[in-house]
Amino acid sequence: MSDNPKGYTYQITVIAVLFFVLGFVTWLNSILIPYLRIACELTHFEAYLVTFASYIAYFFMAIPSSWILKRTGLVNGMALALLVIGVGALLFLPAATSREYIVFLLGLFVMGTGMAILQTAVNPYATILGPVESAAKRISIMGVSNKVAGMLSPLILGAVVFKNLASEDEVKAQLAQMAVSQRDAFLDDLAMRVIAPAIVLAAVMLLLALLVKLSRLPEVELDEEPPQADGVSPQKQKTSVLQFPFLVLGVFTIFFYVGVEVMAVDTIASYGSYFGFGLNETKVFPTYVLIGMVIGYFIGIVAIPKYIKQDKALALFSVLGIVFTLGALFTTEFTSIVFIALLGLAHSIMWPAIWPLALEGLGKFTKIGSALLIMGIAGGAIIPPIYGKLADVVNPQQAYWIMIPCYLFILFFAVKGHQIGRQRHG
Repeated sequence: MSDNPKGYTYQITVIAVLFFVLGFVTWLNSILIPYLRIACELTHFEAYLVTFASYIAYFFMAIPSSWILKRTGLVNGMALALLVIGVGALLFLPAATSREYIVFLLGLFVMGTGMAILQTAVNPYATILGPVESAAKRISIMGVSNKVAGMLSPLILGAVVFKNLASEDEVKAQLAQMAVSQRDAFLDDLAMRVIAPAIVLAAVMLLLALLVKLSRLPEVELDEEPPQADGVSPQKQKTSVLQFPFLVLGVFTIFFYVGVEVMAVDTIASYGSYFGFGLNETKVFPTYVLIGMVIGYFIGIVAIPKYIKQDKALALFSVLGIVFTLGALFTTEFTSIVFIALLGLAHSIMWPAIWPLALEGLGKFTKIGSALLIMGIAGGAIIPPIYGKLADVVNPQQAYWIMIPCYLFILFFAVKGHQIGRQRHG
């Protein structure tokens, strides 16, 4: 890393742009779910396979991503990841022209593959830009960029694909009254609306890949072990990354965290439809969640570690998650939707706090530890479809009970889990 303040600012800016990309692509799903549920005539469970296809790629690609980055280096790996995301976006073209849901899912899986490589590279890169004590603050800065992008993506995609459409119930009622040929033509036209955004996204990914390649970002070697005061590195006594219990618990914590974070953003538009809100109204709801996250990130930038430690902040915001979920469960209509939106505030500190708590002290195991944490992102693949199945069986509101045990595990990691198996030197 550069010791020059200008160099440091430059590095932060480039990485912030990549976090922007991650946010923009990630939160497109919040609109794709209700959009594809109409265009491809899906159940709630089938629609939430969007999140499964996007996030299961992290599970399968996390370890291969670590191997790829070892061969390419972090910087070249970032450029490669952007190209893969672009290829996934281009798969939306045959998916839309054929209106085949499985091809949409394939495109999302390929995009998720690129996202897994990018996440595996940029998160440790941001973590080692400075002292570990302020890592949550740095990742909070990246989070602002990420979530601003997330605010924009559903608004932009929603404006394109939901143009001139009423509520989901009204669209379904109109479809029920159409002849088969008329109905197919309407749905084909609706599916084609995603083509232009996909082409633009692919072009932007290509441009950004070239910019990263030309950015002159310094390469970082994560395999070096920091010297210890007694001259002996505790990592030399370890033969496997799985010998660090705090990391293993951190992986499960990321799993549950990403599950509830994805649920909050990707279910809120459909949840609005459940209470009868129109598609032009519900397309804004994911942005409310992300506004809450940005507010929380600013709190983290100011407060961590000056006023509150990373673990204490994680515990506090886990409790907020429980409180807001109960609020959503025991209220109705717009009030309940507001509580789901407030979950964005509860989630804001979690990602930037979990990462350093799980990675600190891994030494030569940092890169593989980072890959395992990326595998934990598969929580976004597993938990939302379970929510979707419960929404089909019970209803979309009561299905939110699944979030409570997730927050309880995150709270456990914040209070106790991150200390288990950690060697202290003093």
